[in-house]
Amino acid sequence: MTRGYLKKATLTAESDAASVHETVKSILADIELGGDAKAVEYAKKFDRYDGNVLLTAEEIDAACTLVPDKLKRDIEFAHDNVKRFAQTQKATVSDVELEIVPGMIAGQKVIPVDAAGCYVPGGRYSHIASAIMTVTTAKVAGCRHITVCSPPRPDVGIAPAIVYAARICGADKIMAMGGVQGVAAMTFGLFGLPKANILVGPGNQFVAEAKRILFGRVGIDMIAGPTDSLILADKTADPHIVATDLVSQAEHGYNSPVWLVTDDRALAQKVMELVPGLIDDLPDVNRENATAAWRDYAEVIVCDNREEMAATSDEYAPEHLTVQAQDIDWWLERLTCYGSLFLGEETTVSFGDKATGTNHVLPTSGAARYTGGLSVHKFMKIVTWQRATREGAKPIALATARISRLEGMEGHARAADVRLAKYFPGQNFDLSADE
Repeated sequence: MTRGYLKKATLTAESDAASVHETVKSILADIELGGDAKAVEYAKKFDRYDGNVLLTAEEIDAACTLVPDKLKRDIEFAHDNVKRFAQTQKATVSDVELEIVPGMIAGQKVIPVDAAGCYVPGGRYSHIASAIMTVTTAKVAGCRHITVCSPPRPDVGIAPAIVYAARICGADKIMAMGGVQGVAAMTFGLFGLPKANILVGPGNQFVAEAKRILFGRVGIDMIAGPTDSLILADKTADPHIVATDLVSQAEHGYNSPVWLVTDDRALAQKVMELVPGLIDDLPDVNRENATAAWRDYAEVIVCDNREEMAATSDEYAPEHLTVQAQDIDWWLERLTCYGSLFLGEETTVSFGDKATGTNHVLPTSGAARYTGGLSVHKFMKIVTWQRATREGAKPIALATARISRLEGMEGHARAADVRLAKYFPGQNFDLSADE
């Protein structure tokens, strides 16, 4: 494969992760031992907030009155789209049963997890959309209890729009606590909350590491790194739109990689010429993030042809993958590794991030090679069951006894033997594994 780099990343998502693990591990241990009081102590230290941890109904109502009506309508529009898409996803999985042999029936049952914990970033940016994406899917799945936690701002609390989104999407409790302490509170069932069975939602590297450490004792949506985006563009792409889309994703964070893969060198050079000016035109905080992300993590790659472009994309397995090229159907059929795919100039990652209906909680750092993003299915357990008549159990018991003895698992074999002896007294069965 011939692959030329007009711009190569100097850092990776792992470059600054060395000390995070020990810090997070220590905080989690402190909070598990110290309970509510220790969680509040960390919240005062990191959130610098001294208000109620669990918002009261009156506080929720008051926050909602601060949200402009136009923004409320936009939140409701996005919620409706996410809800309908989640309902469609849910319909693809159902309870089933099959008669394996006459008299032996096996089945599948879909059961929602009981309690979900949804983390909604609210520090530098107020992630209204994350409340919509996580709470709505949990609600559609049928979770009995949904807790939202979001970092409060000092002397202010949670952003009112996040509170409004959490309420209309179906949150049962809203917790003014962020970071590791918020994740710990949901996991350990602090402040009278039920212990979360699953934790979902994006967060910074400390939140992501807390979820990684806790995985096993609690389910998680995925182990997430910094958000990343890749654009596949050919000579027909508009360089200004390509550059704008790259910058729009670079503003997520200083370590958010953006990649351009193209077979047109002139397009690549024009995009590289445009990006710095578009970054300079951003507000201060956004400009700071985008500048660092573009400088240290971005790559611009020139390939020989579209097959090479597709292979490069699959190797990177981006969280967000945009195609701005001819023959969209070819790309849809060919591409295999991505969190979410945006086909054509008429759509953009920003649409999916906010309002399309598909979920924006997606696999990062190459995880799209083996998993998809958050969906209603993440909140549902697919379990199996079986029942049988005595005649139906007969061939299964015979096979089980012989396979178990061949494996050396005599106890398993005898669990089959006793049933054959009880149900078919006087009959002789060949229960050995020998010829």
